[in-house]
Amino acid sequence: MGRIAGACKASVMSSAETSALLVQRVPPQLFFVVSAVFHYLGPACAVLLFAAVEPLGVAWLRIATAALVFALWRRPWRLWRRSGPAERRRLLALGLVLAAMNGCFYLAIARLPLATVGAIEFLGPIGLALAGLRSRRNLVALSLAVAGVAMLTQIRLEGDGLGYALAFANCALFVAYVVLGHRIAGGGGIDGLAAAMSIALLAISPAGLNPALPALTDPVLLLAGIGVGIASSVIPYACDLLAMARLPRASFALMLALLPATAAAIGILVLGQIPSTRETAGIGLVMAGVALHRARQNRDRGKPRGSPLPHHRTYGSVSGGSAD
Repeated sequence: MGRIAGACKASVMSSAETSALLVQRVPPQLFFVVSAVFHYLGPACAVLLFAAVEPLGVAWLRIATAALVFALWRRPWRLWRRSGPAERRRLLALGLVLAAMNGCFYLAIARLPLATVGAIEFLGPIGLALAGLRSRRNLVALSLAVAGVAMLTQIRLEGDGLGYALAFANCALFVAYVVLGHRIAGGGGIDGLAAAMSIALLAISPAGLNPALPALTDPVLLLAGIGVGIASSVIPYACDLLAMARLPRASFALMLALLPATAAAIGILVLGQIPSTRETAGIGLVMAGVALHRARQNRDRGKPRGSPLPHHRTYGSVSGGSAD
């Protein structure tokens, strides 16, 4: 019996090691591409829900689905039990940020055009990329990316003050997600994300559970809500962390500029929205900026790629891209 148990344990360890090796062989760029595609498939599903479910209800469905999937997959309570006070505070902070970020995002797009909210959201990541610049090459790359984003996401002035306040709050929270995500990626990884998502569910339930009740009694709405959660949170967040673990924060922030280009591609393939000449030019500028961008090599030997350097600034090495 002892030999059989030992053989089974060795087989499990071998399987885990094989999975980890396969993940390491996947370029970080690919993780980002998957994340970027599903980042916009989720909101496409959410559009189907707004007529029947309030925005905070949609946010609750998204987080609840993600929390359930991650709990079944990763058993996040095990990470929580073995974490120290500092790690638990980071997980708690990320969970609160996820809850507030999703709530603000859906409340904002209920009041303002999605392009407006998206353009405001990009101010934060571009600011992070600017903080990480260390060469003229990267300055030119960021300038191209900013120009492309400006052409793709034309901010319009209509809308109410509350909508803009929510959009800017979402922008600040998205920056916090990128910063905290990098810290979690270097430690708990996806297990940390799973724990944070459970915390996010607890945090948003007082405001979001009641608005979500209509979907819980309607199979079609419930399936749409599950689709929103899987497409918007499970797949992109997991891919984000896998990319963050191997990329410096500034590089990840810069490459988030690819998201408008991804949105345009999904618009063509799924919604039949053909981009104008201006939008096509914007896509080209974004792609040129990402292609030109180059991160500096990490000078702190022994640190994992993307791990925070002093003062929580990560300018380390990068072997690929992520979202910009």
